Amino acid sequence: MSRNPDWPEGVARHVLASVDSTLTEAARRAPHLAGPAWILAHEQTAARGRRGRAWSMPKGNFAATLVMRPTERPEQVALRSFVAALALDDAFAAASGRPQSFALKWPNDVLLNGGKVAGILLESAGQGGAVSHLAIGIGINLVAAPGADQVEPGALRPVSLLSETGAMVTPEEFLDLLAPAYAAREAQFRTYGFEPIRTAWLARAARLGERIVARTTSESHEGTFETVDAAGNLVLNTAQGRRAIPAAEVFF
Repeated sequence: MSRNPDWPEGVARHVLASVDSTLTEAARRAPHLAGPAWILAHEQTAARGRRGRAWSMPKGNFAATLVMRPTERPEQVALRSFVAALALDDAFAAASGRPQSFALKWPNDVLLNGGKVAGILLESAGQGGAVSHLAIGIGINLVAAPGADQVEPGALRPVSLLSETGAMVTPEEFLDLLAPAYAAREAQFRTYGFEPIRTAWLARAARLGERIVARTTSESHEGTFETVDAAGNLVLNTAQGRRAIPAAEVFF
């Protein structure tokens, strides 16, 4: 447990020098959980991002996974990507004192001065329509950002918290901000459902009301980013009409 007085009650805190991936470690620990647990690693030897991509992790950057055993239906469980994004936004504001510098990019990135500073990856396991465990993996460029050659063409430039704001924060210090922020947003989600989370997320959304491109594995949609609906889908107003997109890569 953390000695931080603000650390959420009943949430475990594991800090590891090195691990293959905090998401993989979360899956290993999940069957034995007494309650939610944060797993932070100072080094990952096999980190991964969305769609199985490698995730670059220079020394001093943040890699942690929150693992829990939720009770809701899978489609509700998946909405925690928005809960996590808001908690990250809260923690960044506390760490930097610059809340206006951050924005949230659908479905699961945090932007700082228009560049990508953090990413979220959800992984879950279960059967028969139930989720046995959920792991929320979070990677943050605290002190260093990968080079442009390490991201796909058209992707946003990676930035670091240090280079953009001058805030020098260690991974453990950031976890002590993020864990209470997540606990507060989680309590809101459990008590009031997705609607207040959706409203708060949209208030921080990048490029809301502007033209964006959403690419799925099979097609590309261009249109005005209208909203995120009650199921977490991206809603675009396109030349072919209004479209709700459940999963895609977004390009500006």
